[in-house]
Amino acid sequence: MWLSKAISMRQASEREATAADMGVTTIGGGSASVMTRGEQRDLEVFCPGGIVWQPQAGDTVLVLKGGVGCQERCVVAADTAGDTPEGMVPGELFLFSSGEASIYLKADGSILVKGRVSLENSLEVDGSVKLSGDIRMEGDIQINGTLIINGMPYRPCMCGME
Repeated sequence: MWLSKAISMRQASEREATAADMGVTTIGGGSASVMTRGEQRDLEVFCPGGIVWQPQAGDTVLVLKGGVGCQERCVVAADTAGDTPEGMVPGELFLFSSGEASIYLKADGSILVKGRVSLENSLEVDGSVKLSGDIRMEGDIQINGTLIINGMPYRPCMCGME
């Protein structure tokens, strides 16, 4: 009798417990360990579709509880308030890594990219492009239109081509 009462009380307390907890990641990665009221090990990490993220040790994360008796737990998000860019407004998106790389989609339609950029395949740009700093290109370059160098249209020398 006392055993069934103890089980009943435990189940009642689990039902009354919160469905989510904040915790600190103790072991990062795709199968994280998080310290909430106790350490939870091997928690799956879920992200919005198209985004892959793995928490680092020390990240403050949100842990959801589900399943029968709230026995199943998973990490769904991290506290990123301290990483918010200055002046960020509602509707903007800031995607960043621990390696200082970021993509900032601003409400005015501009995109700020920080870090080294590598492109696979091709790049097509409609509109103007402004490049500053040292520029190195490898491979063929095709220009359809006018090439202007130092404010003057470039005119290739046709010397010796006759």
